[in-house]
This record gives sequence, structure tokens and C-alpha cells, in this order.
Amino acid sequence: MGRTLLPSLHPFLAHPLSRHCYSLQSLRELEYLLIGLVSAVPAFVVPLLLVGKADRSISWKDRYWVKASLWIIIFSYVGNYFWTHYFFTVLGASYTFPSWKMNNVPHTTFLLTHVCFLFYHVSSNMTLRRLRHFIAGLPEKLQWATEAAWILALAYFIAYLETLAISNFPYYQFVDRDSMYKVGSLFYAIYFIVSFPMFLRIDEKPGDKWDLPRVAVDALGAAMLVTIILDLWRIFLGPIVPIADTKQCPQVGLPWFTGHANLK
Repeated sequence: MGRTLLPSLHPFLAHPLSRHCYSLQSLRELEYLLIGLVSAVPAFVVPLLLVGKADRSISWKDRYWVKASLWIIIFSYVGNYFWTHYFFTVLGASYTFPSWKMNNVPHTTFLLTHVCFLFYHVSSNMTLRRLRHFIAGLPEKLQWATEAAWILALAYFIAYLETLAISNFPYYQFVDRDSMYKVGSLFYAIYFIVSFPMFLRIDEKPGDKWDLPRVAVDALGAAMLVTIILDLWRIFLGPIVPIADTKQCPQVGLPWFTGHANLK
């Protein structure tokens, strides 16, 4: 039930910001928070109410949708709390809509990211399973190369598509849109290059069911790997566009540290 229900919910959960950008300009903090809640809450409520036959006989903590949700909660939380600052200091992006914030990141984005990432990763699982079935007869190294190429392509496609989809939202701004679409999408795709194959591993092997602590540790491991790669980009490649000195993050600092610009 969990595997088939989640992707079908996304059209009802994800809020189409780009279609309603003009009406959104009049909203305040509470309204934006409600948008996030309306988007994210059904991802938890619907599976609780519509329980399939396979899930009725097992404990809630052993259900796939619970494990998948926990993994995405952790991964998307780290992404918002920490990695959003790389968007500020490396990609030249900024949020300007009225919002209550945590670590200078709007609460609304935490909620919207959960439902979007849940959809992306369940969709990735579906395509990767089909791909593995299709290439099962190929040599092992060729299977690995094909799967890696697909993950790279899918990660970039989703990152580019999301960047393009919200480009008309007036409160999400870029220094250089062309650079953001092409290079910024590659930076964003790093999230999914790491997370897609790791998320797929949850309960994937018959007889190897994951418990919630294992799910949590795996999500944290994926998040740490993404953090390392993003910071290596920041140190060795730097911003993709000219960034004001007050927003730049020096090599000795980290982008989410307050006052990092004063570090020596």
C-alpha cells in the first residue's frame, strides 16, 4: 500500500506556486505556513486512514510508508536547515516572501520540501526497479554503468525541472537565472545523485526489513555525504555567480554559521 499510494498523492499535495505567483504576493506569514501544512499533512494522514491489506497485519512502525517518510523527513530537514545556505552563498538565490524562519530558512519550505522529495524519491524507486528489470541480462559492470547514468540524468532532470517550475515565483530570486538553470541545477542534483540509490535500499531485499533506527542512520549518512560534496564545491569551485561580500562564505567558515564572514 505504502509504495503505490505515495506517488499518486503528489498532484494533490504539492502546491503549484508558479501558477499562483500573483495571488501569493498578498499572503503573510500565517498563510504561507498554512500552504505548507496543507501540502505536507496529507502525506501522513492519508496512509493512516487508507490502510491496505498488507499493512493491516503489521505494526505501524514496520509499514513501508512510515520508513520512507522518516527517511525523507530527516534528509529534507538537513537539506533545508543546512544546504539552503549553499543556495544563498554559492548559487546566489534568496527567499524574500514573508515567513517565520529557522536558521534563516522559511518554515514553509521545510514542509513543501518533504512532500516534493517524497514524490521525487518514490518516482525514482519506480524507474530504477524497471531499469534493473530491463537490464538484468547485461554484464554486471554494464548494469552498474547504466544505472549510474540513469541516476545522474534523472537527478539533473528533476533539479532542472523544479528550478524552472518555481522561476516565476516572485519571492524566490536568483542573481543569474541562466547560470542557475544550467549550473545551479547540477549543484542541486547532487542531493539526488546521493539520495536516490540510498533511498531505494529501504526494504528492497526480500527478508531484509529495516527498522526505524536503521532508516534514521541511513538518512543521516546520506545527508552527511551530500554536505561534504556541497562544501567541496564551495571550497574548490566557489560561487557560480558574483556574490556580495556580505553573503559570501570564506573557505574557513560554513555557510550556516552566523557571522561567518568575520572568521579569519
